[in-house]
Amino acid sequence: MSAILPAAELRADAAIDVAVIGAGACGLVAAMRAAEAGADVLVLERDAKPSGSTSMSSGFIPAPATRFQRAIGIDDDTPDRFAADIQSKTKNRADAGLVETVSSAIGPALEWLGDSHGLEWIVLDDFLYPGHSRHRMHTVPEKTGAALLQRLATAADGAGVMVASGAHVIGLFIEGDRICGLRIARADGQEEHLACNALVLACNGFGGNAEMVARHIPEMRGAPYYGHTGNQGDAVLWGQALGADIRDLSGYQGHGSLAYPHQILISWALMMEGGVQVNAEGRRFSNEHGGYSEQAVHVRAQPGAMAWNIYDQRIHNFAQSFPDYRDAMEAGAIRQAADITGLARVIGVEAGALSDTFEAVAAFQDGTADDTHGRDFSTKPALEAPYFAVKVTGALFHTQGGLMVDSSARVLSVSGMPFANLFAGGGAACGVSGPEVSGYLSGNGLLTAVALGYIAGRGAAQVALPQSSS
Repeated sequence: MSAILPAAELRADAAIDVAVIGAGACGLVAAMRAAEAGADVLVLERDAKPSGSTSMSSGFIPAPATRFQRAIGIDDDTPDRFAADIQSKTKNRADAGLVETVSSAIGPALEWLGDSHGLEWIVLDDFLYPGHSRHRMHTVPEKTGAALLQRLATAADGAGVMVASGAHVIGLFIEGDRICGLRIARADGQEEHLACNALVLACNGFGGNAEMVARHIPEMRGAPYYGHTGNQGDAVLWGQALGADIRDLSGYQGHGSLAYPHQILISWALMMEGGVQVNAEGRRFSNEHGGYSEQAVHVRAQPGAMAWNIYDQRIHNFAQSFPDYRDAMEAGAIRQAADITGLARVIGVEAGALSDTFEAVAAFQDGTADDTHGRDFSTKPALEAPYFAVKVTGALFHTQGGLMVDSSARVLSVSGMPFANLFAGGGAACGVSGPEVSGYLSGNGLLTAVALGYIAGRGAAQVALPQSSS
């Protein structure tokens, strides 16, 4: 049970300048930044091997004005343009200061990871994710979250960052507004106390806590959770006990394209390239270009909480560049049919209804009719036989609400004052998606993980080493 404990009960077995809870993207980036600034850093990871939400993600990080963009001819992106895209998706409900902070920091963070730690970045430029006005999605060459985490872990090891696995932080020792130590449960059942000069919370959100999800995100009660079960909301619970400013707990990233029952993410690029979703009646039910996060709610509202992604050979060939899609092929999740009648039989829907859907889409495609759901079909080629399909459901990926932080990623109290030495990033911090699912812009999760980790690591080192920092 997470707890706030008085400093008088701290019996430190060891001491560290900067402690970081969580060895995902946020925690590892923060640890490398703190170590670079001269701090002794220890990352505490509850699992035997770091995995978490980073490894389960697509591994795509949006960033403006990077040299990686410029190398492929994208020279008109700016932090202000990115911030405007974020706020457009949230309908201006995200905190403006926080949006400005992460939009400005993420580009330098990725370039620093490349220059100082050897991470190789490529920019996806063959399609635009919903809501982004420029190609700015950066990824490692493998195009997976697991590869991103592995590269970060290798970089952190090379930077001399210590990671203690099997170390579950179950309490914080406090004195006034300062965190002075951690209570740690080890995998062997032993308990340790660690003193620290600064603490970075990088332990994600509360997606794995069914009770908290039901309370704060009732529309996702009972939905599949495609995230790490260890995300139990520790940061939020500690923050509540400390009197921290906690916002947007109703905000989250959903996804309307999780292969069922295989639990494999099917990239939304299939929809952006021209695919459609139909329900068990063979009918479309939404604008598939509105955003994959809110599409989770639309899919969950269909009969059986299921839908079918439908697309053609061109899109199937394109999708094979994504490792998750190749995994879905190997798992037998992808269906194929030579024509519409065969497709209806393969996916178990009424052939007449599916044929009507294809005819309607063709009319939207050639401009003879307007889609009542508001999608523009004119920018991509019409679907052609043979056809492909995959059964999907809507899922909760990660929560977006959390501890409010200032421009140095320091946690704020309800009175607006920063805690002396407590920092947060990623899912532990309030994100930039606003209070509900439709505010999530593609990549917002890793955006705040890397940007706030980059900021928090430096800030934590400055607090921990006040005599040597500038």
